[in-house]
Amino acid sequence: MKVLKRSLKRSNEYYARATKVIMDGTQLYSKGTKINVQGVSPIYLQRGKGCHVWDVDGTEYIDYGMAVGTLILGYGYPAVNNAIKKQLDEGTNFSLVHPKEVELAELLVEHIPCAEMMRFEKTGSSATTAAIRLARAYTGREKVIRGEYHGWHDWCLANSTHNLGIPKVLQDYVFTGKYNDLESYKMLFEQHGESIAAVITEVIEFEEPKDNFLPKLKELAHKYGALIIFDEVVTGFRFSLGGAQEYFNIVPDLATFGKGMSNGMPISAVTGRAEIFDKVHEHIFISTTFGGECLSLAAAIANVTELHEKKVPDYLWDIGKKLKNDFNKLINEHELQEYIQCIGLPPRLNLSYKASDKITAIELKSLGMQEMVKRGILFTWTIFTSFSLHDKDIEKTMEAFDDSLKVCKQAIQDNDVKKYLEGKPIVPIL
Repeated sequence: MKVLKRSLKRSNEYYARATKVIMDGTQLYSKGTKINVQGVSPIYLQRGKGCHVWDVDGTEYIDYGMAVGTLILGYGYPAVNNAIKKQLDEGTNFSLVHPKEVELAELLVEHIPCAEMMRFEKTGSSATTAAIRLARAYTGREKVIRGEYHGWHDWCLANSTHNLGIPKVLQDYVFTGKYNDLESYKMLFEQHGESIAAVITEVIEFEEPKDNFLPKLKELAHKYGALIIFDEVVTGFRFSLGGAQEYFNIVPDLATFGKGMSNGMPISAVTGRAEIFDKVHEHIFISTTFGGECLSLAAAIANVTELHEKKVPDYLWDIGKKLKNDFNKLINEHELQEYIQCIGLPPRLNLSYKASDKITAIELKSLGMQEMVKRGILFTWTIFTSFSLHDKDIEKTMEAFDDSLKVCKQAIQDNDVKKYLEGKPIVPIL
């Protein structure tokens, strides 16, 4: 497959302007320059349609980032766009509550197993923070055990390497458990059990739960009087309409949803047992001006309705299975399975790269992403399937991937990736 003739001129011009007025040149690190090979990948996108995007220099790409996983249906999806346009004529925000808040809440209760009551927020980070506050208020406890990343707020990043500006005292209130390692949670409960308000974890990232990990974790939390919170900001509406909790058939006390909720519009939710909300609502403050912003409510209603009527989660499983199989088939043909593998369940995949002697995993991944973007395939950290991804897109992707693997294999054989990298390698966000 031929390398595209591309220009990054306008991208670079915008970035030069951005660095003068925007910290790090971006509002979201998962969109910033460090997630792709700097100097090779575009920085700014202008428009999108389906699963295709065009950068500010006019080059077209098949997008597997799908707006950081927020676009399940795809860019410019008619049903969602029409709902937004209709609501725009009626108003975007009001002095009192709008009926669409009720309509969306009832729709989510219908589909999400744990959902009996909820509050709407605008971001995944705000939803998980609201869930932690609810859990602390309900249990009367202050300490929390978290999984990996659950947002940018103080409670989550207190013990991270990016904790400048966060009071050190919070490090004594948040601990980290390891997915599929129940013993790591048992140890923390044995040390802090009477003080733990909740465990919050993603239901699944890429590693599948083993040995009944999720039911055992819920049982452990309840044994010590703590709540179990599922962070479904990424998995919600993608693994099934009711989220990964429905797919794995385990109901948490509270759960958070966000990315897949409205096909790109800003809205999230914390939801769970009504009894938790009922007990604390007079003594807790969770409130946001734009929580009832109507364009996002309209988009969410249209989005969830489409997901249900078109059986979109089933499609994501089918198309994702094909994508994963095709990736790994090519990897095996190039005899690179020791270094590269497509992992995860079909609705949320990842190309995992491993170190090779003098080549780090990050360097090899950077090289793979570089060769893909040169051929019109845009990857970020996670591969998100969408309702707009079709066989013809996968065929083109595999043509590019075949060429990408040839370059990666040559770099491994030469034991030197640097002479093949044309820009700065990617940098992990956290």
